[in-house]
Amino acid sequence: MPSLSEESTPASKMLTSRRSLLKASAAGAALAPVLAACGGSDSGSGGGAEGEPQRGGRLKIGVAGGGANDTLDAHDPTDNVDIARNFALYAALMRYDNDGTIEPYLAESLEPNEDATEWTLVLKEGLTFHDDSPVDSEAVVYSLKRILDPDDPQRGKGDMPGVDPEKLEIVDERTVIIHVDEPLVTLPEALAEYYNCVVPVDYDPENPIGCGPFKFAEFRVGEYSVFERHEGFHMEGLPYVDELEIIDFPDDDARVNALNSGNVHVISQVPHTQVAIIEGDPNMTIMESETGMWLPFTMNVEEKPFDDVRVRQAFRLIVDRQQMVDQALAGYGQIGNDMYARMDPSYPEDFDQREQDIAEAKRLLADAGHENGLDVELVTSDISAGVVAAAEVFQEQAREAGVNVTLRRVNPSDYWNPEEGFPYPFGQDFWSARNYITQTTQGSVVGAPYNETMWGEHEEWLEYLEKARSTPDEDERNELIRKAQEIEYEEGGYIVWGFVNLLDAHSVRVHGLSPAVSGHPLGSYAFHTMWMEQD
Repeated sequence: MPSLSEESTPASKMLTSRRSLLKASAAGAALAPVLAACGGSDSGSGGGAEGEPQRGGRLKIGVAGGGANDTLDAHDPTDNVDIARNFALYAALMRYDNDGTIEPYLAESLEPNEDATEWTLVLKEGLTFHDDSPVDSEAVVYSLKRILDPDDPQRGKGDMPGVDPEKLEIVDERTVIIHVDEPLVTLPEALAEYYNCVVPVDYDPENPIGCGPFKFAEFRVGEYSVFERHEGFHMEGLPYVDELEIIDFPDDDARVNALNSGNVHVISQVPHTQVAIIEGDPNMTIMESETGMWLPFTMNVEEKPFDDVRVRQAFRLIVDRQQMVDQALAGYGQIGNDMYARMDPSYPEDFDQREQDIAEAKRLLADAGHENGLDVELVTSDISAGVVAAAEVFQEQAREAGVNVTLRRVNPSDYWNPEEGFPYPFGQDFWSARNYITQTTQGSVVGAPYNETMWGEHEEWLEYLEKARSTPDEDERNELIRKAQEIEYEEGGYIVWGFVNLLDAHSVRVHGLSPAVSGHPLGSYAFHTMWMEQD
């Protein structure tokens, strides 16, 4: 099994069109977490930039979302704005490059033994936190222990099954051995996630210190946050701007208006209805990224009526997927087939494409005892562009099958709150691109932090998944994943109707943005590569 180590690669592509589009396919941009040996660098010269990047200024970013539950906790981001702040403040040991491959970030190398039960991590030299203290082995061990704490587990714990925090071994200041109770081939994926970042010993989320490109300056919950350039950032010469301000914009129109008026320089997730307006303004430009991001409908398999597999199958057949993409995403996306992890090498391209079949949906519902129709509540929210629109489209499509859908709209900052009912019997969500196994640890298995379908107790599916997680051979692993996918495709609780092309917009005076397949806006919130033309 090859190691993951840093090596030089060509600089990022120059993007020359007003709308830049990075296209991805399961073959062309597949994530290969264990077998990839890749490096990379950010040139900071994307987005149609000309000439050398200029330094200085305060870059103002309008990000979709935010609210009373905003957090700076490195290991517990949920909303889009939380995630954006994580990319600014913190850094992980590994990272996803724009094409979806995994490469070292704070790590210099990550090498497994023969059966992936022991991983040797070596840090890059000279890394520093925002307070100038060293990023060393003690910080890595502290961070992993905080994530894996059995009494207060963080979101990333499920990504690292079998990693015993008490068995983490410090070899020297830069070297840590991660022992695993059983083979764990997905550890590089886990250590590349934005919420599994490295923080200093005795980290305090109220006074956050990280080693990302920007350091904390000011934070107002539900409003904005301000950061200053980290002079000791490990990527030489970056970031370019002196200050970064991230502003919460739960309202789509307000976000676009802020860009139009010049109150912000960049916005994430342009509403599809506003694309023509932005494209018609010579002072603004749009970046489009084809991604593995997905906006599923979620059916809780433990709650009526979705505890009956026939109802779940019927609801999948209600959806006209092309119409959903055309109307909810204004055509900026690709149809889905009830399977996530589009960038995974194991993605089942050959599964029969599920089409709308109202007659069969009615038959299945009748067999399940709903021959006279069915009333359901769909909980929706402005958690990501296209989510509410998709709910409205489904409401219309369902009528033809005799299903009456009532929409309940929840404030985005409250959406994942159990007091509102999460996980809902019938709801929605948004997910960035992950490989199949890592995605299941976040959203499907028992104990997953966002187990919205309550699917993970399916014994046969779980058996294939656990075997795959511990199988070093890629071909054998993908075959096991495929068997799990076959079960979930027929019986699972997700309706994966499409994958999103992300639309972000910025002033033509801002440069350094490059599309990414991750599903995170703004090229995975690559604030460190952005720069502004100075007056």
